[in-house]
Amino acid sequence: MKLGNLIDAFQPAKGAPPRQLGAFLNWCLSGAWPMLIAAAAVSALAGAMEAGTALILGLVIDTALASGPEAFFSSQNMLIVIGAMGFFLLVRPVLFGLSAAANAIVVQPNVNPLVLSRLNTWSLGQSVRFFDDDFAGRIAQKQMQTASAVTSVATEMINVVAFALASLVGSVALLGAIDYRITLPFLVWLVAYFALIRWFLPRVRQRSGRRAGARAMVSGKVVDTITNIKTVKLFAHASFEERSAQDSMAEFRGAALHFGYLAASFRFCLMSLAGLLPVLLIGSTLLLWQSGSATEGDIVAAGAVSIRIAQMTGWVSFTLMAIYSNLGEVENGMKTLARPDRVEDRDDSKALTVSEGQISFDSVGFAYGRDIGGVRDLNLTIKPGEKLGIVGASGAGKSTLVSLLLRLYDGEEGQIRIDGQDIADVTQETLRGQIGMVTQETAMFNRSARDNILYGRPDASEEELIAAAKQAEAHGFILELEDSNGRAGYDAFLGERGVKLSGGQRQRIALARAILKDAPILIMDEATSALDSEVEALIQSALERVMQGKTVLAIAHRLSTLSEMDRIVVMDRGQIAESGSHAELLAAGGLYAQFWARQSGGFICTDEESTAAAE
Repeated sequence: MKLGNLIDAFQPAKGAPPRQLGAFLNWCLSGAWPMLIAAAAVSALAGAMEAGTALILGLVIDTALASGPEAFFSSQNMLIVIGAMGFFLLVRPVLFGLSAAANAIVVQPNVNPLVLSRLNTWSLGQSVRFFDDDFAGRIAQKQMQTASAVTSVATEMINVVAFALASLVGSVALLGAIDYRITLPFLVWLVAYFALIRWFLPRVRQRSGRRAGARAMVSGKVVDTITNIKTVKLFAHASFEERSAQDSMAEFRGAALHFGYLAASFRFCLMSLAGLLPVLLIGSTLLLWQSGSATEGDIVAAGAVSIRIAQMTGWVSFTLMAIYSNLGEVENGMKTLARPDRVEDRDDSKALTVSEGQISFDSVGFAYGRDIGGVRDLNLTIKPGEKLGIVGASGAGKSTLVSLLLRLYDGEEGQIRIDGQDIADVTQETLRGQIGMVTQETAMFNRSARDNILYGRPDASEEELIAAAKQAEAHGFILELEDSNGRAGYDAFLGERGVKLSGGQRQRIALARAILKDAPILIMDEATSALDSEVEALIQSALERVMQGKTVLAIAHRLSTLSEMDRIVVMDRGQIAESGSHAELLAAGGLYAQFWARQSGGFICTDEESTAAAE
């Protein structure tokens, strides 16, 4: 196995991410621990070499002083000379090289994608409510920030903490070998050093978390503005958005300054403490030398150790501050990403099989956890192959009905069955795989036209792709597309959310995607709302062909598009108020007839809208 493959960078995590820091870090890094421990062991060996360096240097000095210039390179000293050369030219470089390779090849390139893939997989499984309640840019920022912070914590713990602890242990052993009395001031210094760290670092972690939260909010607001840049320009609100972004930036600046003051104080205190160490160790050794209890080589060894530890103190303090800063960022990201807001498959969930396409809502209730809204006590059966129109004023429960059928939310009461199978007992993937959907707000990726259509069925052939585009009356305009990089036709990129297309063009690509998917159940939510009358007439026959043999649910405010449905249900306050054909509902003189009578341009009006129009 290659060195870079010792950690499986895309090994899935087990279970949900915990919401306690230590357990969360373990969840992120599970599977990588054997290699992380091995890398830490190599780093510790390299750290121990620091004390070995001082020991060998002191031994060489003592040998030189004892032998004199003429006899130093004599045969009796050759073992020491060769041993010292071998240590500096071979052992030390190999150990440091192995430590560097463990970090640069084994750990860093694998831990970041390991953590990021786990966080991304978990986030993709969150419910739509999780995404509705937050900024898309903020969620993405949290994933990247948390993965980067966990990686930094792991690598710095290996490179610095393991290295530094081994150096300190080796230094204590070396000083004890010289004279146990030298270790006493060193141990006192260590107590002061760790006390200072213990006071500062929790505060560093806390302030770092606040800084990370403020930074993510800036990213969220900026991405939100850029995503809606056309609306910003159309309403001439660039100045408003600039002020809003600057307010968030000011909060981030304040949090960064608050962190900076603490960081500067921490560095100053530690460097002052570091300056005290050489004075203590060299001074103690000089006193012992004066009394004949230490050699000149001991002075050199103690001096080398003290200066190295003093120098290392700045490096270690900076790194520990970075580790605790990263832990603060991990905690901040954990609070957002590890929050469970999911629709989960049961352990014994099965694949949905659709043989006929009958859909049954049995006493279904769902109100988004509130007392009002949603649907209540909903009973509805849609026969195999039936084309059902759904109408109702805003808030009547139409979208909730569709969301429950797609299991974007789990119902609070009742059951929904497809061909007798409770959708709560089947996997979400297979459920949604059997349902095609075209919505009023078409979802486009900033990918090629081909990729956007193939999203309906990725394994479709080129011929099937083009046939679907032709059925949706999209083939002609797709051939004329060209992006800024010179890609043309089906290879042209559509821009973020399909901004390079008109509303009608986006709708036709979405229709082509649904046609290619060819699912036995089809949901159309204002599927032709963005099409002009001429294009709508062109694809109406294609839609009729697509609907053949499928169970269809069509939501529309433009009632004329539903007149050919087999049946129309009228929803009001989360329940089915009326049901029948277009003609039957008109003859009944109920809600549907009222909607039809007060249509303005073919769309349903509310009572308030119709009154305002009359005035």
